[in-house]
Amino acid sequence: MTWRSLLGSLALAGALLVTTAVSQASAWSLEEAAKPYAGTELEVVFLLRPGYEAAEKMLPEFEKATGIKVNIIKHPYENALGEQVRDFVANGDLDIALIDLVWIGNFAENEWILPVDKFLANKDLADPDLDMDDFFPLVLNAFGGWDSKIYGLPFDNYSGLMFYNKCMLDEAGFAGPPETWGDLKDKYGPALTKNGKYAFALQSKRNETQSADSFARVLWPFGGSFLDANFKSNLNSKESQMGLKFRQDLMQYMPEGIVAYDHAETVNALAQGDVAMITEWSAFYSTLTDKNTSKVGDCLAIAPEPKGPAGRKPALGGFSLAVAAQADEKEQAAAWLFIQWVTSKANATRYLEMGGVPARQSVYKQPGIAEKYGFVNALVESWQDGVPEFRPRFAEWPTITEIVQEWGTKIMLGEVSTEEGAKEIGDRMEKVLEEAGYYAGKKPLAQ
Repeated sequence: MTWRSLLGSLALAGALLVTTAVSQASAWSLEEAAKPYAGTELEVVFLLRPGYEAAEKMLPEFEKATGIKVNIIKHPYENALGEQVRDFVANGDLDIALIDLVWIGNFAENEWILPVDKFLANKDLADPDLDMDDFFPLVLNAFGGWDSKIYGLPFDNYSGLMFYNKCMLDEAGFAGPPETWGDLKDKYGPALTKNGKYAFALQSKRNETQSADSFARVLWPFGGSFLDANFKSNLNSKESQMGLKFRQDLMQYMPEGIVAYDHAETVNALAQGDVAMITEWSAFYSTLTDKNTSKVGDCLAIAPEPKGPAGRKPALGGFSLAVAAQADEKEQAAAWLFIQWVTSKANATRYLEMGGVPARQSVYKQPGIAEKYGFVNALVESWQDGVPEFRPRFAEWPTITEIVQEWGTKIMLGEVSTEEGAKEIGDRMEKVLEEAGYYAGKKPLAQ
């Protein structure tokens, strides 16, 4: 090599080093982005569920890196909506909204939350590695989307799965779980309901659990739905009635007092060996695999929810986090940094390991993840083919769900027939929608 060529090579190497140094210095980082907001305090509502415990364990890392303090206010699910609504109406202290997918219309139409576009357009706040396309499209649009805009990023993510005790099924002569709801009732129900044990438990407590986990779960697989294309009740259709009557017939294979079972009671019934099968949210996987609280141990297995005459229509539920419009500019920026961080690809694996269920497609493609977490294959399948409108996502749902809770419970208790209960729900549901302007052309008929 000549001296001239050597000097040229050294000059080129030096230029590359300078370019790399400049590039690294200007690269986006959470620490740099957060510097203007150090000392900011944020208020957010969390639920008493595994996904929130996982995020809380991760939180010290965010606070150390940013100097932003996140104050968590814990509520049971039943109180979370009311507490947040009161705060927003009073222009209170919440900086981050926790939004069930059926609350999104209420929050967006009342302008309590901000679209993510505001923050994605700010190069100082937007992480170049956020990768919105990495979220499962069904989950992103259902949990955080409204009126063609994205308001929240998926945080506590659920799909309905069948958890079952394979040892109990083996002893009864079954090689695996039921493929259809009909088989669950006609074959598995009689064989597994004996000696104080039950084949199945369907969480049906008179709250959102009745509406989402019990009532809605037997509509879609049988071809039914809450509403038809014109937003009129579809609950007395042949298909909806087939599903509601099926639930009544299935109750003979469930524990007594099933109408008082919430998630905790249902999960515990499987964990203690009292029931053989449950259809529950993916988020409870960590509870059922906790050796300190669950006796099911290696007998635990997971499958997609059974098929009905209309196919496999698993329950869909979950939450997003969105920036509150009532927060000041600094709080909004800090809130976005936290939401972006806690739902990021970079944190998805740790969130999963700590008991959360991320909505990132990439995490479930990692080698060994499906083998380590038994719910993954069933979860991914359900998020490909789920029903976005499993519960109607319009702003009036918080009012309508109370109607479903009341009369859905009365149906299960035998106080009214499925036809009578469906008519009461339908009439009252249509009255709510009429008052909201749906039949006068004042409201869009689809979101």
